[in-house]
Amino acid sequence: MNKTLLAFSLCTALTITPSFASISGTEQPASPSTETTDQLNAEQQAYLAWAENFEKNLHPQTGKIALANGVATLDVPDNFYYLSPEESEKVLAEAWGNPPGQTTLGMLFPAGASPLDGQTWGVTIQYEEDGYVSDENAGDINYDELLTQMQSDVRESNKQRQQAGYEAIDLVGWATSPRYNPDTHKMYWSKELKFGDDEEHTLNYNIRLLGRQGVLVLNFIASMPQLPDIERSLNEVLDIAEFDQGNRYEDFNPELDKVAAYGIGALVAGKVLAKTGLIAAALIFLKKFGVIIVVAAGGLLSRVFKGKKSS
Repeated sequence: MNKTLLAFSLCTALTITPSFASISGTEQPASPSTETTDQLNAEQQAYLAWAENFEKNLHPQTGKIALANGVATLDVPDNFYYLSPEESEKVLAEAWGNPPGQTTLGMLFPAGASPLDGQTWGVTIQYEEDGYVSDENAGDINYDELLTQMQSDVRESNKQRQQAGYEAIDLVGWATSPRYNPDTHKMYWSKELKFGDDEEHTLNYNIRLLGRQGVLVLNFIASMPQLPDIERSLNEVLDIAEFDQGNRYEDFNPELDKVAAYGIGALVAGKVLAKTGLIAAALIFLKKFGVIIVVAAGGLLSRVFKGKKSS
């Protein structure tokens, strides 16, 4: 059985308990058959075995981490940790239900929290080397009009997603309006997304760091209720990633360096990540919150994970 569907079915089954019905005064449902209980227990054990093995193959890192692209370095404090690009791919595809083949420079997570914890958020790290992005018009953009265009682009991209067998996306709106800091050359905003018929909406919180030859792309992946927690962590995350000497925004040489064909508005709209002028089918990450089941109750994986934290 698919791990996502398995976990969701187990989560649903575990929420129905005779004791709740008895306390509430409603009619007590029939007890599940022995065969059903045995099957449920077997599926629980299979999922927990997979999850424990998944955790054991993660290697959290802290401290100074040079990114594989050679243009930027992370300085990860003890209250966060970093996973390599290979391990991040497994989190995104195997654990969180995204299309396989995602390319990142790794991911960041809050310290002591497992990627398999339904309450955990993560930050993907990517780099787009399309040239120096001018910030001259950053203060002139109408972000409400831009949102309308983005919503149209997302609806168009759903054709690609659904043809590939994935759920349609609805861009509900801004969760945090775009803001640009001309002193640090960093921009951030957040979007509220709905995947398919999911009742719990997904939060994509976006950070862009402008550099000499491209843009460092940091995206939070979380649920809407986690927005306050993320905003409390925002300044720390903004400080974790910096371009190396020679690759900073102020190192731009107009006589030598390429200038990007787009500006600040295109970064927000997602055109920098698009393949054909539309937001590509697999470029908005999500986290399937139905995946995690009895882990929180047993505490098994959190103990395993905390024991693996290293610098």
